[in-house]
Amino acid sequence: MPHPYADLPDTAFWKKGVDEADRARFPGLYQPRLKLTPETRVATAGSCFAQHIGTWLKAAGCSVLDAEPPPRAMSDVLARRFGYGLFSGRYGNIYTARQMRQFLEEVADGEADPRHVWKNGHAFRDAFRPNVEPDGLGSVAEVLLHRDYHLERTSRMLRKAQLFIFTLGLTEAWEDIETGRVYPLCPGVAGGTFDPERHRFRNFRHGEIVADLHAIRALLHRFNPGMAVLLTVSPVPLTATASGNHVLSATSWSKSTLRAAAGDFVADTEGTDYFPSLELVTQPASGGPWFAPNMREVSEAGVARVMSVFFEAHGMTDLIGTARDTRDNEDDSDRESEPYCDEILLQAFAT
Repeated sequence: MPHPYADLPDTAFWKKGVDEADRARFPGLYQPRLKLTPETRVATAGSCFAQHIGTWLKAAGCSVLDAEPPPRAMSDVLARRFGYGLFSGRYGNIYTARQMRQFLEEVADGEADPRHVWKNGHAFRDAFRPNVEPDGLGSVAEVLLHRDYHLERTSRMLRKAQLFIFTLGLTEAWEDIETGRVYPLCPGVAGGTFDPERHRFRNFRHGEIVADLHAIRALLHRFNPGMAVLLTVSPVPLTATASGNHVLSATSWSKSTLRAAAGDFVADTEGTDYFPSLELVTQPASGGPWFAPNMREVSEAGVARVMSVFFEAHGMTDLIGTARDTRDNEDDSDRESEPYCDEILLQAFAT
């Protein structure tokens, strides 16, 4: 062999792997290390884009776990408003690896911390999922009762899960200085009061994220030692940044850091994998455009394209049509096309 490049596959070269490739399917872009079938018990969590993944898997007939299903008489729109059916638990958006790690630690411990209840007028909110009860609850005790139930139901669900799909969304978070807990939103945006003596901005670095991912895997194995982990990175840009940088630059920094951390974690860890949803939506070579006119929301066509690549790579091409038909047959009046994102509330502060 004259040199190492002589026998590389077509996917190793831009000309064959991209320029001359079937970019509607992108063969070889995603080569799963983990086995997934319609019977695999899947749990989903993460940022807004994770809602699309769970929705499509359910529409295709896959076994997506749901720790807290909505009341039977509740409409889909109302259920979404109260945080039902967005993920495999009613935990709302989990944007950072640190937030995911701390949540799993709390689930394993099984006891809610009363220091993380936010007051909002006459109502009270769970600081870690401030929008699952849109009108808030009547007391701190009621919030803690709801959260204890949430932790117990999530623990049951995780014991059944065979594959945990986690979508990384952000590197930025706001931290409670006393406890070290991070929130999905800055205090004061959807409840609570911002206090610079109590709250500080964190922008997690690559090494911190990798360490958190290893901790997440270890925590998941406390519930089910055989659970596999599939990571994705959300292609959705930041709504706002507190980093001091332009939001475009901050988005690039955040997504690049998450992608690198996910790649290093998977490269060093058995029973894990990475799915390139970020690349399929954001890379110009992937076609598109896959964003809505605001350049932030991923279009329905973009989501369909991502999930088609996912199903085909797992040998479940026949489920693509099933998922499309299921979604097409849903009552449009009872469905919202865009996922719910706590972060979008920050848009209200743009002037």
